[in-house]
Amino acid sequence: MGKVVLVTGANSGIGLALCERLLAQDSQLQLCLACRNMQRAESARRALLTSHANAQVSLLQLDVGNLCSVLRAAQEVKQRFNRLDYLYLNAGIMPNPQLDIKAFFRGLFSSNVIRMFATAEGILTQQDKVTSDGIQEVFVTNLFGHFLLVRELEPLLCQAGRSSQVIWTSSSNARRSAFSLDDIQHREGREPYSSSKYASDLLSLALNRHHNKQGLYSSVICPGLVMTNLTYGILPSFFWSLIMPIMWLIRIFTNTFTLTPYNGAEALFWLFMQKPESLDPMVKYHSLTSGLGNNYTAARKMDIDENTAESLYEQLLELEDRVRKRLKEEDSGIKA
Repeated sequence: MGKVVLVTGANSGIGLALCERLLAQDSQLQLCLACRNMQRAESARRALLTSHANAQVSLLQLDVGNLCSVLRAAQEVKQRFNRLDYLYLNAGIMPNPQLDIKAFFRGLFSSNVIRMFATAEGILTQQDKVTSDGIQEVFVTNLFGHFLLVRELEPLLCQAGRSSQVIWTSSSNARRSAFSLDDIQHREGREPYSSSKYASDLLSLALNRHHNKQGLYSSVICPGLVMTNLTYGILPSFFWSLIMPIMWLIRIFTNTFTLTPYNGAEALFWLFMQKPESLDPMVKYHSLTSGLGNNYTAARKMDIDENTAESLYEQLLELEDRVRKRLKEEDSGIKA
C-alpha cells in the first residue's frame, strides 16, 4: 500500500497546491482531502484526477471548527485506513480581518514595509466569535480542532516500527506577544489568528516531546506571503489593484513573498521528502522564493520554549476532557 496522506483544508489555495505536488512526486499515494465543503472538495478531486487519472484520491467531510465533526471524521479515517503516514494540518481561518489604514500607509512608506507585508504586525486585527461548542472560533478551527484530530488518530500515527509526520501550516504572524497562557483562546485580545498560530508552534514542540518515542514527529511551516482567498479578504479589491505592482517589486528584494499557492506549499512539500528523525522541533520551515522565482526551504529558529509548550499542552488536555464529558452527557440525554 502506498503512503497514506491526509490534508485538511485541501480544496483550494496552499492545500490544493500541495496535493498536486504530492501526486506529481508519488503517484502511488493514498491521498485524502479533508474539507468542510464537500462540493468544493469534489471539484478539487476532479481537478487532481484530470492531471493524475490513476491517483487514489478520496474525500472526507471535516469541519475542524466543529468538534462533533472532528470526532466523526476521525472515526471514519480509522475505518478506512490502518495507518497514517502524513497528517497535514492546513485548514485555518482569519475571520473579518480589520486593517488599520493609517498604520498601513505609514508602514508602506517606511523601512518596515517588507516586515509589515510579511507579518501584518501592527496593522491587522480580527473579529472572533464563540462557536456552538462554546469555544472561540479561531482557536478551535486553527488549533484545538486539529489537536483533537491528532489525539483521535494516535492509533494510526503511533505504530511500532514506523514513523509518521504531523505538519502544521503556521505563519510569520505567529507572535509570542499575541499569546497568553492565561487566555489560550484569546477571548480578551484582538489578534486571535496570531495567537492561534503561535499556539500551534508551541503545540508542535509539545507533541514531539510526548510522541517522538512512539514514532510521531511534528513540524511547522510558514508559507510566506501567499495570495489566497484568506489574504484577499483582508483588503477591498481596489486596494489589491493598487498595491500588487508594489508587492511584485518588493519580491525582487525579499524571499518571503512567495505569492502563489504553489510556491507557498514549498516547505510542506519539502517536509514530505525528509526523514522526520532528522528534523529540528525548535525551528519553523519557511517556504521562500528568490527574486528569480526559484523555490526553496529554510529553517528559522522559533521564539518558543518547552515550559510554555508543556503548559499549553496540559491546558488542551484539560479542555479535551471537559469537551468529551459534555458531548457524552449530551449524547446520553438524546438517547434517554
